[in-house]
Amino acid sequence: MTQLPANADAIEWRIDAAPVAYPDALADMEARAAAIHAGQARERVWLIEHPPLYTAGTSADPAELLDPRFPVHDAGRGGRYTYHGPGQRIGYLNIDLGERGKDVRNFVHHLEGWMIAALGDMGVPARRAEGRIGIWTDDPNGREAKIGALGIRVRRWVTLHGFAINVDPDLSHFTGIVPCGISDYPVTSIAALGGNASMPALDNALRAHFPAFLRGLSRCGTGVEQC
Repeated sequence: MTQLPANADAIEWRIDAAPVAYPDALADMEARAAAIHAGQARERVWLIEHPPLYTAGTSADPAELLDPRFPVHDAGRGGRYTYHGPGQRIGYLNIDLGERGKDVRNFVHHLEGWMIAALGDMGVPARRAEGRIGIWTDDPNGREAKIGALGIRVRRWVTLHGFAINVDPDLSHFTGIVPCGISDYPVTSIAALGGNASMPALDNALRAHFPAFLRGLSRCGTGVEQC
């Protein structure tokens, strides 16, 4: 396999302005992962939005699909049911962990840290929550609320899928599912919290904190995390 540069500047950033159909995004992401493994393409960060839809991860419980008002797609990633739609920034990551430590847990840990750092730039103090997957903050009523989700798959040490950050989606759309199987806590967004709900500004924050994310992908080990 031809080795490609491993620095942040060598990784392609793609941002699509128009919503991308989920099957098209999935096919594109899988093709890119195969090309990266073959040494025929660069790693990629792809930032998009989807039309309203639900995705089912490999651990999805049909009882948690409460109201299938939108199309439901099998995602092939870890995790349970998630919602994607306009006003939500989706980040699909094709990163070669074969060149970055082969440590899935480390990848997820630093992916969480990357999301938290970017949200901080948007005026949202976000954090991890012990025993709960995802990115969390406090809503205006002082309740813990979920503002970001992540779910990955790794194929031949190249990552697929990635993260979702709620910028200004219609939060009522989440009520058709039990998001990531967690029913005891609400879902929130940057806009609902009074932060800077600018998609370009979030993209810039993600770009600014990306080199630190990459620097973290060096500790060796194994593991699996999802959603």
